[in-house]
Amino acid sequence: MLNQQTIEKLYTLRLRGMAEAFTHQQQDPQTTQLSFEERFALLVDRQWNWRQNRALERRLKEARLQGPACLEDIDFRATRGLDKQVVRSLLHDSEWVHRHQHIFLVGPTGIGKTFLARAFGQKACRDGFTAYFATSAQLFRELELARADGSYAKRLRALGQVDTLIVDDWAMAPLTDSERRSFLEICDERYLTRSTLLTSQLPVAKWHAQIGDPTVADSILDRLVHSAHRIELQGESMRKKKGGRADQAAE
Repeated sequence: MLNQQTIEKLYTLRLRGMAEAFTHQQQDPQTTQLSFEERFALLVDRQWNWRQNRALERRLKEARLQGPACLEDIDFRATRGLDKQVVRSLLHDSEWVHRHQHIFLVGPTGIGKTFLARAFGQKACRDGFTAYFATSAQLFRELELARADGSYAKRLRALGQVDTLIVDDWAMAPLTDSERRSFLEICDERYLTRSTLLTSQLPVAKWHAQIGDPTVADSILDRLVHSAHRIELQGESMRKKKGGRADQAAE
């Protein structure tokens, strides 16, 4: 009876991990061989791990990575100019996020840019950082809706505070005046304090023209380019290769 009351109090205190561990200890006769300090340490460890896992789940949910991707699943064997040492050095403890640096993933469609971007975002979440993933079209659509309902300033602050902003399919089409000015505001909010990852089919040299207004383009690129790691991918579409293997298997 006393143990049940203790468990209920632990749940009331939102110490679910500790409550589950205490219940497990009551059911495991081997724990009686442990000292009080050892049993208590196990309870604390379980609560710590439970809280860390919940926090990671929350960061991953808020990141909206839109698909499974992680460091361990990156294919370094494919011939696409992906330097394993460079990628692993950036992903180690998400050093690029620690240093408020940026990453440009550039290459043709199907080469794996989006998967890599999600893997960078997932690793950032695992390392304790917040992230947010959106295609360029989604991001600008969100901002237009925010303008319409009066929440633009709030949305801008939220984008400015996320540790790792990932924008997929950047500069696919020329930006409108509203889009380029919104993106400049985002860059201003994040300048020298947060990290941004952009994927694009267009080389960086063509971004200026896609942004449009020369003054705004200079301002945006000045805030990003000088602190950016460029990963330029080449080769045949990986989706096409996978499709070819599937066709061969079907035959």
